[in-house]
Amino acid sequence: MTGLDQGRIVGALRDEWASIDELISGLDDEQWSWPSPLPGWDVRSNVVHIIGTEAMLLGRTPSVEPVDSVEHVKNPIGAANEAWIATYADRSPTELVEEFRTLTTERLRVLGAMSEDEWNEVGFTPAGEGPYGRFMQIRVFDCWMHEQDIRYAIRMPGHEHGRPVDVSLDEMSNAMGYVVGKKAGAPTGSSVTFDLRGATSRRIHVQVGERAQVVDELAGQATTTLVMPVISFAHIAGGRLDREIHVAHCEIEGDQDLGRRVLENLPYTI
Repeated sequence: MTGLDQGRIVGALRDEWASIDELISGLDDEQWSWPSPLPGWDVRSNVVHIIGTEAMLLGRTPSVEPVDSVEHVKNPIGAANEAWIATYADRSPTELVEEFRTLTTERLRVLGAMSEDEWNEVGFTPAGEGPYGRFMQIRVFDCWMHEQDIRYAIRMPGHEHGRPVDVSLDEMSNAMGYVVGKKAGAPTGSSVTFDLRGATSRRIHVQVGERAQVVDELAGQATTTLVMPVISFAHIAGGRLDREIHVAHCEIEGDQDLGRRVLENLPYTI
């Protein structure tokens, strides 16, 4: 796992929330209802999901019970997300923007006052037990992904470089051993490189031994290399509905069969 530097991750959250604030502050009422690439969610749902998670981290609870009867809900976390969406159903866009600002300001105050021991304390994260800092790295990733969902919905691409993108890629890198080894079934001795390009670039190497793991460098040429824009990597790995649009921007070098298996199994988020 990559380092969990508190200053860097909290700074990335600050940058990410500022970017979302600027984005949603400029929306008209109609745009809040435009569909995003997430099943069943419009722009409003994406914003409320971010609000609800930060409210939960401040110790608040939704005013309605978790909703598991919706088709796109697949697990308890999804049900909890719908409870927050229902909780804020009567809020206007202006009120939601204000709530977003209030909650993120309070969260930054809490994070800024957090001790090193609190940052490293092991507990719940959406990826299993881990340090609180890992949870916050996941928060950067989650918020940046939902910003991209909003940008897709309103046809306004952007925010493809900076600390939030770098920290998001750190978090996504953690899952690539699982994707390559477990999901795609890459054979022992093989290796995969994700060559990500665009305003931000990153090369993620996975070596398959007794288990598949992300490594800094490969000893030789990768068995297969997947070349794609960072945004395409994010949308495909995130299981978004616009997957096929982004798959068209991907190139496979080397072992074509392994490359296709990895690409098919790249979606990993809940």
